[in-house]
Amino acid sequence: MTAARVDRSHAAGRRSWVEAADGHPEFPIQNLPVGVFHLGDDEDEPRVGMAIGDSILDLVAAHDAGYFGGLAERAAEACAAPALNHLMALGQPYWSALREQAADLLDAGSAAYRDNPRLGDRLLVPQDEAELLLPAQVGDYTDFYASVHHATNVGSMFRPDNPLLPNYKWIPIGYHGRASSLVLSGTPVRRPQGQTKAGDAPPVFGPSRSLDYEMEVGCFVGPGNPLGTPVPLDQAEERLFGLCLVNDWSARDIQSWEYQPLGPFLAKSFATTLSPWVVTFDALAPFRVPAFSRPSGDPAPLPYLDNEANRAAGGVDVTVEVRLSSARMRDQGIAPVRLSQGRMADLYWTPAQMLAHHTSNGCNLNPGDLFASGTISGPGKESRGCLLELTWRGAEPLALPTGESRKFLEDGDEVVMRGWCEREGFARIGFGECRGVVGG
Repeated sequence: MTAARVDRSHAAGRRSWVEAADGHPEFPIQNLPVGVFHLGDDEDEPRVGMAIGDSILDLVAAHDAGYFGGLAERAAEACAAPALNHLMALGQPYWSALREQAADLLDAGSAAYRDNPRLGDRLLVPQDEAELLLPAQVGDYTDFYASVHHATNVGSMFRPDNPLLPNYKWIPIGYHGRASSLVLSGTPVRRPQGQTKAGDAPPVFGPSRSLDYEMEVGCFVGPGNPLGTPVPLDQAEERLFGLCLVNDWSARDIQSWEYQPLGPFLAKSFATTLSPWVVTFDALAPFRVPAFSRPSGDPAPLPYLDNEANRAAGGVDVTVEVRLSSARMRDQGIAPVRLSQGRMADLYWTPAQMLAHHTSNGCNLNPGDLFASGTISGPGKESRGCLLELTWRGAEPLALPTGESRKFLEDGDEVVMRGWCEREGFARIGFGECRGVVGG
């Protein structure tokens, strides 16, 4: 399994000539996540850039100025597009070369900057002046159920004597979501309507009253695989491009009525919010951790889902956080309150295992396809990644600073998700925001 390795690009002491990059909590030179941006008064097409401090490195402008060579030049050519798909299709050697040469260009000791101290005027765009777009044209979206803590909590509500179904610890559980309703962070989310059923009364059609968020991490696929050709676990890492934050909004009351026997449908397909920046697996190399340590008595993964490399460093240690503000809180100038903080490292299955299993039947994935982790929850209440768990299906409402309470989301509520990686000896890197306001 070929994974990105820690190298000089991750050095904690590395500095950039870009103002605000050094010590930036999310976008220092050690990160350089990629995304798609557009300028409102710009006649050019949307294109790919890298976040650095509070700016964006315009990769097309840097390419046109001749700052890339070899594989990085080819990768930069693919950035003259309104989506990351072409770059994703090239493969890890190209991604790594582009990030390495971009970091050298942005380095405080860069010869290009030494020769032209006004280099930023040509290559940088202030983030607050750019319109960010969805990072990729997602052909297919799959949602997994990879947190054993989340699965156990939810199972306990409905099956107290048997929280986990027999297949959970043997197979990465997932379902195919709806790619057409993926939306960018900041897009308002309209409360969905659907059928709900209470007790013995007939079902009714109307707005969901149990609207929820789900704190997830999404993984973008790089080079695809031909139909009928599985991707073995040993090769899965080289197909993983990068991670973003995902809020897979859920209408719990609609879901509880519709999901048997085929699983989620309208309760999940109305909106899924993505953060705009994709943190590459190259940038994540210092934050790789062993796969989930299975308790004694749990089955070992079947051979096609197991190898030494995945056991040693298949996990990714991303801290994820959810904050909430009501309309009344914002009117009163009250900051969003933190609801939970969890870790991607607590997932029962690794990204490589998810991809290997997804393709094990010959299913073909394409560049830009997205799969998400499912709700990320940890062992404690403070790490539960959705309101269904935090309020225990509404039985334990949350108290907000205004005196309001929440079992589920109300109109005007804004959910803000963030993610970051920290490890001693390395610079902290982040993912930006994944936010959305609920409307009627």
